[in-house]
Amino acid sequence: MQAEIITIGDEILIGQIVDSNSAFIAKELNKIGVSVYQITSIQDDKQHILNALQESNRRSQVVIITGGLGPTKDDITKHTLCHYFEDTLKQNKTVLSHIEMLFKKFVSTPISDLNRLQALVPTKAEVLHNSFGTAPGLWMEKDGTSFISLPGVPFEMKGLITNEVLPRIIEKYERPHIIHKTIMTYGLGESAIAMKIENWENNLPEEIKLAYLPSLGRVRLRLTAKGKNKEQLQTRVNNEAKKLYPLIGDIIYGEEEDDNLEAVIGKMLTQKQMTLASAESFTGGKIAEQLTAISGASKYFKGTVVSYSTESKINVLGVDENLVKEHSVVSEEVAVAMAKNVKQILNSDFAVATTGNAGPTKGDSEEPVGTVFIAISTPELTFAQKFTMGNHRERIVQKSVNKAFEMLQKEILKF
Repeated sequence: MQAEIITIGDEILIGQIVDSNSAFIAKELNKIGVSVYQITSIQDDKQHILNALQESNRRSQVVIITGGLGPTKDDITKHTLCHYFEDTLKQNKTVLSHIEMLFKKFVSTPISDLNRLQALVPTKAEVLHNSFGTAPGLWMEKDGTSFISLPGVPFEMKGLITNEVLPRIIEKYERPHIIHKTIMTYGLGESAIAMKIENWENNLPEEIKLAYLPSLGRVRLRLTAKGKNKEQLQTRVNNEAKKLYPLIGDIIYGEEEDDNLEAVIGKMLTQKQMTLASAESFTGGKIAEQLTAISGASKYFKGTVVSYSTESKINVLGVDENLVKEHSVVSEEVAVAMAKNVKQILNSDFAVATTGNAGPTKGDSEEPVGTVFIAISTPELTFAQKFTMGNHRERIVQKSVNKAFEMLQKEILKF
C-alpha cells in the first residue's frame, strides 16, 4: 500500500513557508498502514502539476495533493485537475451554502463573487466537507489511483485528513499493519550507541528494521515491522526493545515518540506535585517555549526570566554585580546565582538556568564561543556544570536546551 504527497505552492519552493503539511499527512498515513513513497513540492504551474499527477499515477494507489485551492488567479489546482480528468467545474450547492454560512457567522466583510467561486468543483469529484474553511476537499479516481486534493491551510488540511480522508482510505483499501516503537535516549552519540548495541542489532529478526534518528544530544532508535498480523508484530517488536535495556538502559528515558523529554519531566513533576522555573540567557526562552508547548504545563511550570543582558541578570534576577565582575557573566558562579534566585522569585521546587557564549561574538565574557554553564537548583542543593557545545550558534543553543532537560530529569528522579 503506497502513497505520494504533492505540495503545490511557490511559497514552499522559495523557503517562505515550511512544508509541515507533508510531515503530518505522512505520519497519519503511516498509522493506518500506508507507506509514503515520495513527497514532491512543485510550482503553481499547470504543466508541472500535470507531470506530477501523471508520474504519481504510475507509482502509487493514493496521491494526496495540498495547496492551490484558493479563489485567486494563482490557485490553479482545480482547473488543472479538470484538465487531467477531462472534466469541468460546476457549482456545488452544498459547498456554496457552507461558504455563505461561514461568512455570515465568522467573517466581518461581505461575501464576494470571488469567494463564491470556491463552490465550483469538478463534476467527477467526490466533495469532502471542510468544516473549517471555504475550500472543499476533492476525491477523484483514475486508473486505480485515488487523487485527493486538499487546501494548504494546515488546520483545514488536518481536519479533512482526520475526518474525511483517513476513514475513506481505511474503508477502500486493504492495508498491512506498520508497527513502530521508538526508544528515546540522551547523553550518547549515534556511533557510541551503535557500538554498544552492535550484537543486538546484527541479530534482529529479518522483519524488524532499526533506524537511528539523531538530534543534538539525543538519539531516537526506531524499530519498525510491517505485516498482516498486528499482535504478532507488536510482540516481536516489544521483545526486541526489551533487550536494549540491559545494554543502554542508563540513557533511555522513554519509549513513545510523542513523549519527548520535556513531556517526561512534566509528568514527573505532576506526579510528585512539584514545580519548576527557569532563568535563561543565551537560550533566549527556548527552555520555557518547549515546556509550555505541552498541554497542562501550567500545573508544574511557574515561569521564566529571560535575562539576556548582564544588566537584566543584575537588576531583574538579583545576581550580585560583584559576582559578575569577579567571575564574568559566563561562569559557574553566575549560573548558580541565576538558578537560586529565579527559584526564590517564582517560588518553585526546581529551577534551571543557562548562561554562555553562543556566538558569533563573545559578548560580555572572554570565554570562548560555545562555552556554556547550566545550573540546576533542587530543594536540597544548587550546582552548575560547564560544557563546550561547538561553534555553531543554533547547535549551541539547542544542544544546551537538550542538556538542561537531561540534567533536570536526573535530579527530579531523586525526589
